[in-house]
Amino acid sequence: MLKARRTSMWKSRYEISDGDTPITVWEGANWSIGGQFELDGHQYRVRANGWGTRYKMTDERDMVVAETERAGRKHWKVVTGGRTYEFTRDSIMRGSAEQLMDGDTVVGRVRRTSSWRGDFDAELPGLPLPVQIFVLCLIITNWNAAAAAAA
Repeated sequence: MLKARRTSMWKSRYEISDGDTPITVWEGANWSIGGQFELDGHQYRVRANGWGTRYKMTDERDMVVAETERAGRKHWKVVTGGRTYEFTRDSIMRGSAEQLMDGDTVVGRVRRTSSWRGDFDAELPGLPLPVQIFVLCLIITNWNAAAAAAA
């Protein structure tokens, strides 16, 4: 299970671990939607369109690794390596959980574990690790943007 722990109240910076083992740090962009992380010596960059509904993750060669449309909607998809993964929001209220679906069956989930600190965890079996981090980070980005807009 991936865990994202916010490391700064002033920046969108999260330490991501696999269980208790730190594996990367998500650095959210300051003036745009997206961010970056490094995993196993590879750099990944996440960028969004102006509305924050379409995201692409690229590697250090600027090759698209994964992309999504309608991120943050009730139903949305991630495409990577020729496969499509479907997600749905757990409830009509934002910030509850996002579920990875296989047909009508929930097979994984991303959820906020601490509203005060802004921590998250993700269980996304079957997705490659960089794509799991991509999904986790875009959910963090969307939920943080929604919280900022509501404030």
